[in-house]
Amino acid sequence: MATELRLPDLGEGIADADVLSVLVSAGQAVAKDEPIIEIESDKATLEVPAELAGTVTQVLVSAGDTLQVGQTILELEESDSAAEAKPQDPPTATANSGPSAVTETPKRTPTSSRPQPSPTIRTQHPPPPPPAGGDMPVFASPSTRGFAREIGLDIREVPGSGPAGRISIDDVKAHARARPSTQPAPSAGLTAAPLPDFSKFGAIRRERMSRVRRATATNIAQSWSSIPHVTLFNDADITSVESMRQREKDRVRSAGGSLTITPILMKVVAAALKAHPKMNASADFAANEMVLKEYIHLGVAADTERGLLVPVIRDVSEKSITELAIEVTEVAGQVREGQLPPERLEGASFTISNLGGLGTGHFTPIINPPEVGILGVGRAVERPVYVEGLLRPRLMLPLALSFDHRAVDGADGARFLTWIVEALAQPLMLAMGD
Repeated sequence: MATELRLPDLGEGIADADVLSVLVSAGQAVAKDEPIIEIESDKATLEVPAELAGTVTQVLVSAGDTLQVGQTILELEESDSAAEAKPQDPPTATANSGPSAVTETPKRTPTSSRPQPSPTIRTQHPPPPPPAGGDMPVFASPSTRGFAREIGLDIREVPGSGPAGRISIDDVKAHARARPSTQPAPSAGLTAAPLPDFSKFGAIRRERMSRVRRATATNIAQSWSSIPHVTLFNDADITSVESMRQREKDRVRSAGGSLTITPILMKVVAAALKAHPKMNASADFAANEMVLKEYIHLGVAADTERGLLVPVIRDVSEKSITELAIEVTEVAGQVREGQLPPERLEGASFTISNLGGLGTGHFTPIINPPEVGILGVGRAVERPVYVEGLLRPRLMLPLALSFDHRAVDGADGARFLTWIVEALAQPLMLAMGD
């Protein structure tokens, strides 16, 4: 009997993914944990490994397809050794039982670091998909999901009229028309105006947006349209910090890290968040409560070929600048190689966006919900500054703090940014912590 291998749970509410490439074909023998397809979710490029060893009898997906969680990828005839080693699954097994089988390693060679795969569903006919609602997967195309977001609808509340409950754009429109008039109006400005025919003016070409770019566009538009942003600007004198960085960079390099301004800023920001906990919070407006976080996990915005990613460095306040430099260096390598685990993109309580390496000065960073603040960092430049009545050359770092004015008052934001500026001017506060 053929065994169906399905797309496992991708975590954090992700219900579908695009197939980038199919790595096996019918008649091919595959080993347990060997990658069978490469997919792209809203946050990362991942490989899905075979949960069992055997021979592929039928491949049911192709590059460019959008797969729902639980959808069949291929059928596999198990090898005798695999069938004997694996007990028969109970009839009630589901595609989401057990830990996720998604891995991050882009190479075809299985590695021992992969997580354990999910149990395989042993049935020749796929069970009906779960109904749309709650935390279960929602069966709708990305364009339908995007349309629902644009008009302010929760896709999980829309009943689907298609096969197996699949939701169409017409279903979304019908549900929107049936909403009570007391429902809040959809956010303005999220629906893009139709474009002109650019080909009338000259040659053009089109490139499909990656899922990361599409997700970034949606999140940024929702953040900008729904959160009242306030941005404060200041310049920090990092002349002494730069002297300290130059003294310590070789020692940090020998430990495996790169001592840029980023890990130093992370340490300062973590201390500032401890001193100003309102900035390390999220607002629960449904409950009229502020969620104050006891942990400090910092997101560090990173530019990649696929778009903007924000890896998260956890427990920053508990680590030395050297430890942070090493971890940031490791994460940067994972981002470049496309090997960043999905869990490294979750749980940030505040974000730093550093565009100084690209020559930018002041800019207005956009908040990453559900955080209430983000610090934008520009390129440090040397300029004359009066110090104790004398004009001296000082290295000045442009800083921009954007915050959610619903959750943070202007005075609180100003105190937070001033704290950071004053801390950077006093590098003796920044012990290397080794």
